[in-house]
Amino acid sequence: MENTKGKIQIELKEEIGEGIYSNMAVISHANTEFVLDFITIMPGMPKAQVKSRIILTPEHAKRLMFALEENIQKFEAANGKIKTIDNVIPLNFGGPTAQA
Repeated sequence: MENTKGKIQIELKEEIGEGIYSNMAVISHANTEFVLDFITIMPGMPKAQVKSRIILTPEHAKRLMFALEENIQKFEAANGKIKTIDNVIPLNFGGPTAQA
């Protein structure tokens, strides 16, 4: 990453660019930081695994919130309202169950 005349060049390594799938996030905070744990829950499994943890200052957490709000508004303007189900953790995802 290099700063040239107020511009930042951002490098995205291939293994990071592939991303990590997450279908749940847990957010906690202390007085100096916010911790975002991104988790993958598998159907029928009693445990979930944290796949990535991001630690932010309170200022950056608030900037992230504003950026997410703006991007969600743009997405919904182009694609329609995102449907959500409040207070539900999808443990079986509503699909068929299988036995091995």
